[in-house]
Amino acid sequence: MALVMIVDDSPTEVHVMKTALEKHGFETVAAADGSECLELAKRVRPDLILMDVVMPGINGFQATRTLARDPHTQGIPIVMISTKSQETDKIWGLRQGAVDFLVKPVSANALVAKAQEVLSRAEH
Repeated sequence: MALVMIVDDSPTEVHVMKTALEKHGFETVAAADGSECLELAKRVRPDLILMDVVMPGINGFQATRTLARDPHTQGIPIVMISTKSQETDKIWGLRQGAVDFLVKPVSANALVAKAQEVLSRAEH
């Protein structure tokens, strides 16, 4: 089954997403911030990354841009998930290399459906 990396500085958010995804057969790995995500992504090569935007240190926009430009990680689809709900935030996230943008709070069903949709697109 697909490996999904959850990047969020909130242990509660990570737990909620992890539980929803694992219930539907996904494997998960988590990173607490952008710099941990960059290191872990190269090591474990996840099939999908769910990226928070607002985090200490390297934020989600910066981490997404770095992953999208790195030949080792540029093929990994990234879905940004944030409380930032402005259209400009979504456009900026997509410009950094994200394939989609979800606004928190995200229901478990919407999260799983988005993961399945993005992964099925990536397989084709």
